Amino acid sequence: MADPSSYRPKPGQIPDSPGVYKFRDEHRRVIYVGKAKSLRQRLSSYFQDITNLHQRTATMVTTAASVEWTVVSTEVEALQLEYSWIKEFDPRFNVKYRDDKSYPSLAVTMNEEFPRVQVMRGPKRKGVRYFGPYAHAWAIRETVDLLLRVFPVRTCSAGVFKRSAQIGRPCLLGYIGKCSAPCVGRISPQDHRELAEEFSDFMAGHTGTYLRRLEQRMKDAAAAMEYEQAARLRDDIEALRRAMEKNAVVLADATDADLIAVAEDELEAAVQIFHVRGGRVRGQRGWVTDKVEAVDTAGLVEHAIQQLYGDERGDAEQSGGSGGVPKEVLVPALPEPEEPVAQWLAERRGSHVSLRVPQRGDKKDLMATVQRNAQQALALHKTKRASDLTTRSRALEEIATALDLDTAPLRIECYDISHLQGDDVVASMVVFEDGLARKSEYRRFQIKSFAGQDDVRSMHEVITRRFRRYLQEKQRTSEWEEQEENPQDQQGPPDGGRQQPDDHDHDLADHLAGHEHDLADHLAGHGHDLAGHDDAAEQDEAVGGPIDPDTGRPRKFAYPPQLVVVDGGQPQVAAASRALAELGIDDVAVCGLAKRLEEVWLPGDDDPVILPRTSEGLYLLQRVRDEAHRFAIAYQRSKRSKSMKAGALDAVPGLGATRKQALLKHFGSLKRLRSATIAEICEVPGIGLRTAETVAATLAAAAPAGPAVNTATGEIIEDSDGQSAGPAADPSDHRGKSR
Repeated sequence: MADPSSYRPKPGQIPDSPGVYKFRDEHRRVIYVGKAKSLRQRLSSYFQDITNLHQRTATMVTTAASVEWTVVSTEVEALQLEYSWIKEFDPRFNVKYRDDKSYPSLAVTMNEEFPRVQVMRGPKRKGVRYFGPYAHAWAIRETVDLLLRVFPVRTCSAGVFKRSAQIGRPCLLGYIGKCSAPCVGRISPQDHRELAEEFSDFMAGHTGTYLRRLEQRMKDAAAAMEYEQAARLRDDIEALRRAMEKNAVVLADATDADLIAVAEDELEAAVQIFHVRGGRVRGQRGWVTDKVEAVDTAGLVEHAIQQLYGDERGDAEQSGGSGGVPKEVLVPALPEPEEPVAQWLAERRGSHVSLRVPQRGDKKDLMATVQRNAQQALALHKTKRASDLTTRSRALEEIATALDLDTAPLRIECYDISHLQGDDVVASMVVFEDGLARKSEYRRFQIKSFAGQDDVRSMHEVITRRFRRYLQEKQRTSEWEEQEENPQDQQGPPDGGRQQPDDHDHDLADHLAGHEHDLADHLAGHGHDLAGHDDAAEQDEAVGGPIDPDTGRPRKFAYPPQLVVVDGGQPQVAAASRALAELGIDDVAVCGLAKRLEEVWLPGDDDPVILPRTSEGLYLLQRVRDEAHRFAIAYQRSKRSKSMKAGALDAVPGLGATRKQALLKHFGSLKRLRSATIAEICEVPGIGLRTAETVAATLAAAAPAGPAVNTATGEIIEDSDGQSAGPAADPSDHRGKSR
């Protein structure tokens, strides 16, 4: 815990001008971002007597190890830079709203040749018009079902659309009149796009003109005695009115406004937003947040406005649906100061935005409704989390007490080894911060220093690789004393259990230099092995891990945990502890959680630590361990599925994907191909005599010697061709792993 006076700027260093400041911890990670009209006054307030600070502010300044600032010319620039930095660095002590659910929106993909109407979740895509968000997906589908009678726009997926075009027949909706069937040419691309534009205009609130046009067409058809056409138009009008009734008029004069309400207590806050377009509620969403900084209602409103409009450009009319910045933003309390926020909103809209607190009339009544929704959302969130903040804090304190740690382990890393009978040995690393999973920092490892099954050696290798990178990053950022020595070799013991003595001490810098190629070569050849996702090695650079000293962004493995948890008992704990000792790391605690009796093992102890079954600390360790196991199993399965997809035809030299597909399509299965003669193989288009001979020879050489047997049941395992397959043991539980 740092003393704020140790990094307090000298008098006169801080400018008396608007700007944005960043607090960093000892590992150079940005932990708080703030803005100020006067940097000197604001930053000086953090360095007063710590007993006078709010508890959360005091925690922040004692966690920080340095502060820096950037001067800007106006408060609006400060607001924009603060939003950008919070989004970039994800500071621990800033208020960050998170959706209490993933709200669905109605989307019209205007970026496609034949626009499609569908339900979408997640981030917005360019060229797509969005309407909503809505509380329930079924509400969107009900509305779309009513509107398709009048606007028969395509709703099918790309696969269904392509299939219908190939067979020349539309899907069911095309037959019942709820799709104009552009897949079979019933409507031209231009006419279908105009239909999608009309659908979007209606959803955007331009309903009156269109209804009057339909009513006039109905009257004209009746006057011309075209009664069937008039009846259809009458039904269309009724369908549109039923769709409009789902969004009742709440504000007169076709008002476009967003209403933001906040419900809060000492620990958490909930925000609800109603999007009103054309006087009707067109969308609703909600966020919840932990109050990790000292902030009042006005501050919560300002953070909500930043998150709501930070990525928006243009007004609601230009964006379609409930997106964009509306003419009015109604809030329960005005940000302080109000002018920079209002100016920032106006710049994003391109015209004036009214930011105010409603005082009377319909808008005040609607704000009361939004406020009730916010209070209900906060109550529901608390019920679901079951006082999660208090529980997490108690769990961390119980772990610290049971393991005799100096402080609560705010960052916990857990490692697990997974394999299938000694094949495809992999490992996982999961990270929990403040008792919550931080999935962006998960990592996966492929065991490469040896072949076969040895959980102890595997654990030693993984811990060594992870913390070797940590030391490399410390040395790179000059946080490590170059003369510090490490008397033991970093390589894992060749016999898997006993560490071989080294005759010479090595300077850490020389030692690390000797192994720099190790992980670099691994990343070059196996970019996916260390990534927490299937995206290649560059994502490993982008998320999680070490902190760049210049930007504060995570790099790889430079941010250390307070506690390392391994899945296993004494042998695995000893291997992890030995790996840390070999690297000279003595400030990271290690424990193991054995699954059989949920015993907690510590290095060097002959007896485990037994936590009560009702202990929140034990429950947190179980969740961490189970998450590491799940992540390892998912990676092991993905590797196994890739290896299983490599069939016998992959071994045929010179045989490409097209001819492989042609062979399988012609014979129907690998079994029939294996039993075919060379003359029969030559009948396949593109297969000559020499290729046919090569295929036959390769398949004959690769023929299985005997059936595979499930060792648990004694059954013969057959693949889809009726042939025996490989081992069927599934590593999805620990019994599939040979320990």
